[in-house]
Amino acid sequence: MTTTSFNFGLLIEAEQLVPFLGHDKIRIVDLSRTSVYEQLHIPHALHVKPQLLVRQEEQASGLLPDEEGLKALVEYLNITPDHHVVVYDDEGGAWAGRLIWNLHSLGFYNTSLLNGGIHAWLAEAYPTSSDIEIFEKVTPLVQVNLTDIDQYRIEYNQLLEKVEQQAIQVWDCRTSEEYTGQRLAARRGGHIPSARHFEWSTAINRQNHLKLHSLERTQQRLEQLGFRFDQPVVVYCQSHHRSGLAYILGRLLNWKIQAYDGAWSEWGNRLDSPIITGESPA
Repeated sequence: MTTTSFNFGLLIEAEQLVPFLGHDKIRIVDLSRTSVYEQLHIPHALHVKPQLLVRQEEQASGLLPDEEGLKALVEYLNITPDHHVVVYDDEGGAWAGRLIWNLHSLGFYNTSLLNGGIHAWLAEAYPTSSDIEIFEKVTPLVQVNLTDIDQYRIEYNQLLEKVEQQAIQVWDCRTSEEYTGQRLAARRGGHIPSARHFEWSTAINRQNHLKLHSLERTQQRLEQLGFRFDQPVVVYCQSHHRSGLAYILGRLLNWKIQAYDGAWSEWGNRLDSPIITGESPA
């Protein structure tokens, strides 16, 4: 099969993917735990470990890889500009969303998140495999293009300036204990000044195979917290893992959203960053 007649949005359901299993222009990517992938996965899925998605520095554990690292990711994914990448995981979409954010950052947009991931797939009794597939190398590989990266990523100094000027909305999608500073995951606890708290997993329906709640419900909850969808937002967690799903939610809601991949591992480990502890702003 070489036709590219599929028309997938950023979020797709399991039933939409089934007719395209084995399609040579679909790359299914599995970011589940290795133990899960080895036991079962969607047929023809390529397993990716989270380490391939991040670059670590002394104070920050989830940075976007450098250009060489991104080229290595593209090479591993083995994708051309004509491919469409469908990503899933076993946790509701955080690591899968992080991979999609990486791909958007390097200039590749033919991406979809599988709603509910492997849990939703299994709930429909769709086929699975334990085979490790060997893919033929494809050409030409996607080229890393960082021209538009500022649409998707914000760095510490840029974010600090906007926070000090009160010129940006900030979405903290960690747990409430991390947000208030009760739980320490860096040298210092708390949150970025003016950040509002909406935990990433709040958008997931655990009674429906880890599929997302309706976008209307999530938007309403975010608006109740004081977020405005006509203004840009920056999202962060500890290492831009959980905020991978938040980034996808923002895009689905047509929100102008950037991710702070330095995240709390950078902000909280610095000794000069402004920090607030306690509850959310009124």
